[in-house]
Amino acid sequence: MTVAATLTLYVARRFAGACLAMLAGLTLLVALFDFIELLRRAATRPDAGFALVAQIAGLRLPFVAMQILPFAILLGGLLAFWRLSRSSELVVARAAGVSAWGFLSGPVAVALAVGLLGTFGISPLSSTMLARAERLDHAYLRNTSGLTALAGGRLWLRQADRGLEPGGQAILSGRPVSGRRGAAATPAAGFAMTDVSLWRLSANDRPLARVEAPRARLLPGQWVLEDAVSFNADRSAGPRQAVIFPTELTPDRIENSFASPDTLSFWALPGFVEVLEAAGFSAVRHRLHFQSLLSLPVLASAMALLSAGFSMRSSRRGGVARMLSAGVAAGFALFVLDRITGEFGEAGTLPVALAAWAPTVAGLLLALALLLHLEDG
Repeated sequence: MTVAATLTLYVARRFAGACLAMLAGLTLLVALFDFIELLRRAATRPDAGFALVAQIAGLRLPFVAMQILPFAILLGGLLAFWRLSRSSELVVARAAGVSAWGFLSGPVAVALAVGLLGTFGISPLSSTMLARAERLDHAYLRNTSGLTALAGGRLWLRQADRGLEPGGQAILSGRPVSGRRGAAATPAAGFAMTDVSLWRLSANDRPLARVEAPRARLLPGQWVLEDAVSFNADRSAGPRQAVIFPTELTPDRIENSFASPDTLSFWALPGFVEVLEAAGFSAVRHRLHFQSLLSLPVLASAMALLSAGFSMRSSRRGGVARMLSAGVAAGFALFVLDRITGEFGEAGTLPVALAAWAPTVAGLLLALALLLHLEDG
């Protein structure tokens, strides 16, 4: 094995150890504050004990780790490269003719692998555990569900309607019937609503018919509106009878459409977005979250390069503390940029792909500029 390869593996091992330690430390710190907040909220809930609070906090751990992963890589990289520079190991390596681009390939590969593991491995686990934590939180600490907490208590759904006219749409509105402790209805029992109104529209949104029913049940593949009265376009009313309306919605899809995209697996997001948009829901948040997960490996690599650019300055030249502080500030600036572009993306001001990838591209360009100045400038 050549000297360059040995040095690359050595730097990669030091980088990986610092990043994993930083990730574990930051995750536990954030989880501790989350646990304290849950304890405060559970103080007024007699049926929410210490074990339940600990379970909710534990289920949120993978989600917390995913949120702070890029920043942990940045801080861990700053620590690892600062230690290597302080001990003059990197200075000796570069004096021996080893290029910074050579021994940085190891840390970049580690960051890329961690990002890929986070996107394709930890993200599905995080979404499953977070969904369970959210259900427990709503059931025991909030006593509300994502559906019954809507303004006015009414739920509005839109879906395709090909019964009266090709390309038609249907709007269904009603008050969801809450299950025990806000739990979602099981598919076998069906999802139910009361005080139901159904508007059937043409492709150009011209009213075709209206149906009023005291109760509606969602069964596999169909809505069943009980004791319903149908009104035609001329406002003439028909007899009271059960009306069956075909649908592709399921209780899980309705519940998930109002849940955070973080509770959906990376592998399930593309198909869910298609179903969501076909049913008339907005899928901007879900598409933005999917693109953010896709950009995570590249963002992790950019954080590794950024940490090297801000911490490889020789300690004998002075200004190391200022450079490290600038690295932390750059990471915070990228975080703020990510929040801002995310808000613009959800509002539709920016395209989803641009909103999700802008912080990643900005961080990568900044890191490459710093390293080019450090190595070749």
